[in-house]
Amino acid sequence: QVRLVESGGGVVQAGGSLRLSCAASGSIVSINRMGWYRQAPGKQRELVAVIFGSTNYADSVKGRFTISRDNAKNTVYLQMNSLKPEDTAVYYCNAAIITIVGTHGDYWGQGTQVTVSP
Repeated sequence: QVRLVESGGGVVQAGGSLRLSCAASGSIVSINRMGWYRQAPGKQRELVAVIFGSTNYADSVKGRFTISRDNAKNTVYLQMNSLKPEDTAVYYCNAAIITIVGTHGDYWGQGTQVTVSP
């Protein structure tokens, strides 16, 4: 089995920073795309950032968030600076993974809550 475990969420004041981490483990051969999504109450899930050769960000977070990965650790990070109340959401880690038995699929973490108070 493949697991994605997020950490780093919490409650911060506007203007503060958080760093989210997501570590993948299990029968992994390779990880292609890794990314972060978020879902705020009453809203659709949206892409925040992805990394796979290059990086891509939602317009709402450009210049404030930075996605990075450590391939040796199968870990992806999301550094979030200058946080705004509208960043409040559950953040989900996602990865496209090839397993040791040859399966391909998208895997998701359990989500971590980020709350930004005004």
